[in-house]
Amino acid sequence: MQILSPIAPRQLSPPKADSPLMQKAKDLEASFLSEMLGYAGLGASEGAFGGGIGEEQFASFLRDAQAKQMVAHGGIGLAEQIFHAMTKGQTHAD
Repeated sequence: MQILSPIAPRQLSPPKADSPLMQKAKDLEASFLSEMLGYAGLGASEGAFGGGIGEEQFASFLRDAQAKQMVAHGGIGLAEQIFHAMTKGQTHAD
């Protein structure tokens, strides 16, 4: 009886941090995180001084900045996955 070994997962090369494509992938990850933070209620104020006509707009600026900081400190790994998905066919295009 022959025992088959599992196929080793394909090793992905780490993306270059200064690559323009990687920067766009990080921007997309930050946008995604900002939306998720908004749906989670981050920035919603409670209290007597909350509210006002511009609060929702300025809260979105805060969420965007927080999401960018999250990505700058590692994020959730979405940028790397997006980068590898966008570059998958480039190695065979030559």
